[in-house]
Amino acid sequence: MNKIRVLFPFVEAGFGHIMPMKAIVETFQKKYGDKVEVISSNFYTETSDKHLIRYEKMLTNQVRLYNISPHIGYLVTFANSLFGATLSNWGSVKLVGPISCKRAIEHMEELKPDVVFSTHWSPNYYAENMKNKPLTVLFCPDARLSKLYFYRSDLALISMPHGYHIALRHKRFNLNNLKLVPFLIRNEAFEIFKTDKKELRMRLGIPVDNFTIILAEGGYGIGKIESMSKLLVKEKIPLTVIAICGTNKGLYKRLKSLQSTEYVTLLPMGFSDRILEYEAASDIFCGKSGNILAESTFFGVPSIATHFANKIEENIADHYINTVGCTIKEFSPKKAVRMIHHFATDDRLLEPYRTAALNYHEHFGAEQAADELWKKIVEKYPDIK
Repeated sequence: MNKIRVLFPFVEAGFGHIMPMKAIVETFQKKYGDKVEVISSNFYTETSDKHLIRYEKMLTNQVRLYNISPHIGYLVTFANSLFGATLSNWGSVKLVGPISCKRAIEHMEELKPDVVFSTHWSPNYYAENMKNKPLTVLFCPDARLSKLYFYRSDLALISMPHGYHIALRHKRFNLNNLKLVPFLIRNEAFEIFKTDKKELRMRLGIPVDNFTIILAEGGYGIGKIESMSKLLVKEKIPLTVIAICGTNKGLYKRLKSLQSTEYVTLLPMGFSDRILEYEAASDIFCGKSGNILAESTFFGVPSIATHFANKIEENIADHYINTVGCTIKEFSPKKAVRMIHHFATDDRLLEPYRTAALNYHEHFGAEQAADELWKKIVEKYPDIK
């Protein structure tokens, strides 16, 4: 018997879909890679098909647009909710890209998967519409299942309890086809978590004793980093400001022109492979809502959410504000900087938020999701044992 082929298609539509995919691939490969063939796929780019590349580019451009103009993001998420799962997926995949949809299904058939695990709704749509449909497992990295994630799959996974219970009220889901699992944080985070904050700062070459703020707006650096940085460098207390610009080269160039002061060390940087270390080394995270809030929470770092691009991000922030209790919503850069000043001058004010974040620590990790995927595979292919 040939090995079961388990496909993990990576999709860039904001980096919040890539992060959990990396976690599940590494964990599943380590636990079950000797029993199946694990296939990691840069799905839209690996064939150099211009239609597939163009479709993924459209997805990333949409994310940028929603960050620049949140009212459009809210309108789109409202429309998806209004039209429902089938129409929303058809419109988002097939209507806007009929050729790319056809090519994507053909490419997925070329990969010959027996199982497809997706962290974005589009590969799940292709898998479900193949001639020989594989087993499909869909992980939603958001706080609640949007209608795009209500599309049919053999198993759906979600990591936030409130969203799980809301979804179970719908006839589409039951205790067998929807599972609550921890959030799929990158596996290297666990080793970093064990490292002392001061040791991390020495390793990163940043001031050891300064109150440290990390500013980030997802992978594209669109938000309030610039305004926050300009305000923070005027502070007269010892601060380190780590400004993650991502792929936004213009922002990086402008922030490089800002001068550090005798009080404030400003460290702008582009896309960093060491983002987890910088997050763990910080005292507070400040930036837009999204799955980056999961990482700071994992490290016990409180956060200030300064921006929502759409309803999905608002729901994520709501989870960390009201369920976890480690996040504050403040859209005004001036007020956010005022908060940071108070926290920096009296670190005890952060303690309730820090404790709340650490108390949620067990809700992270890819192992349970890997086990749920394996159970589903064994259910369909009992001879694999």
